[in-house]
Amino acid sequence: MNDKKVKRILEDLDVENPGEVCPIKDVLAEVLDKWTMMIILVLGKHKVLRFADVKRSVVGISPKMLTKSLRTLERDGHVNRKVYPEVPIRVEYSLTEQGEVFLKKLVDLAAWIKPHVPTIVKSREQFIK
Repeated sequence: MNDKKVKRILEDLDVENPGEVCPIKDVLAEVLDKWTMMIILVLGKHKVLRFADVKRSVVGISPKMLTKSLRTLERDGHVNRKVYPEVPIRVEYSLTEQGEVFLKKLVDLAAWIKPHVPTIVKSREQFIK
């Protein structure tokens, strides 16, 4: 079953011309970025957040990187950005329906990772030796 899925996903990939744009590779590069994943998880937990609240929740991200990541997520249809005409301007971020599906996949991935962490850590330690 997985072989068929992999074949179907990769059938348009031109292995003779790896420089060709692969939509799957392009999208994966964006969505598997560490900041993107953390932003999706934070918005999934809190539902609606202002910029400063997202920044506080995503430890270590710079304002510039947060702005870039939120714009990319908005561009790709994962995040809604709502601007309120107030002084100062209030901007809130939330997940779209597509973002909610993305969140579910991240949670599924995290659920797979969690029980495997001890094995992964052990493998890493043995690899270093």
